[in-house]
Amino acid sequence: MNTYPIFRADHVGSFLRPQFLLDARAQFANQQINIEQLREIENKAIVDIVKFQEQVGIRSITDGEFRRTYFHLDFLQQLGGVTTDAPATVIDNNGKEKLLPPNIRVTGKVKHVKDIQLADFKYLNSQITPSSVAKVTIPSPTMLHFRGGRNGIDKQAYPVLEPDFYNDVAQAYAQELIALHQAGCRHVQMDDTNLAYLCDEKMREAARKRGDDPNLLPFKYAEFINKVVNLKPKDLVLTIHLCRGNFKSTFAASGHYGPVAEALLSEMNLDGYFLEYDDDRSGGFEPLKYLPKGKIAILGLISSKFPQLENQNDIKRRIDQAAKYASIDQLALSPQCGFSSTVHGNNVTLSDQKAKLQLTVEIAQSVWGSIEIH
Repeated sequence: MNTYPIFRADHVGSFLRPQFLLDARAQFANQQINIEQLREIENKAIVDIVKFQEQVGIRSITDGEFRRTYFHLDFLQQLGGVTTDAPATVIDNNGKEKLLPPNIRVTGKVKHVKDIQLADFKYLNSQITPSSVAKVTIPSPTMLHFRGGRNGIDKQAYPVLEPDFYNDVAQAYAQELIALHQAGCRHVQMDDTNLAYLCDEKMREAARKRGDDPNLLPFKYAEFINKVVNLKPKDLVLTIHLCRGNFKSTFAASGHYGPVAEALLSEMNLDGYFLEYDDDRSGGFEPLKYLPKGKIAILGLISSKFPQLENQNDIKRRIDQAAKYASIDQLALSPQCGFSSTVHGNNVTLSDQKAKLQLTVEIAQSVWGSIEIH
């Protein structure tokens, strides 16, 4: 059995919710069933999605984020000292529904007041076969700073941010990671929109208006992430996924990785990077030149947003292009994002989802000869 928990054919984590699960969530919201009954229905859905992943050849197994409404808020609001608002949606100029950034505020000292993902991980881990590895996805700690900047962090709790705010958040994350590791978890993926947003000039200007320097912020976030890395168990693989937004097949940001590449790839002491490369919004592969030996870049070359199935030869050509900047042995393949970062899901079908994952596995086996990374 391969003991390294990143695979040549990998994925970001979330999957389309089955209708019976959506119905159960509606019943729970209307107080027609209780939390224990909802959890039993979630369990059934997770058993099914684990089998689905293993059947299509995926070995890095998640619970599909089936217990969450939003990929980030459901976790962050369970940290002590953090307050989040329910997101709102608007109709943009193209007539598409768009998710407005939710308000995430630090209203007190940030603390790890309870294990957040532990019970969910234990259930997931009990359902996988010995040849698979259970992966936990959590939001990046940078989300507690980027959305509001200095004004989003209570000044009584943190009169200055250095070092107490960053240390407290890192300690809270480390406690979560240690609890997961003690239960057998060996791969945690942090989902981060903020570094990807700093590739977009509109988002960079918004950061300036909040009082932050968008050129320095990626390096500050590298220091921030490294505080977590320094406190995690040594054999826990920690990766990051950069996301430009993923709501009902829409996105929030564009721009190549140039503005963040050095901080992200060279400065962050992470094991792997899930990078969106599904279309022209992401730019070219030149930033991969910053990828040090021993780290893995998982190329998100297959769209999770649209149903059209990519051409296998086109994807192989793009992998060849990426290999001009980083060793082929340091590359892997995945869909560019999850299929359902929020409970609403992208505009694809279950059949589309299956075909995309099968294609990922087929290409990985063809390019590398195996989906395992040793």
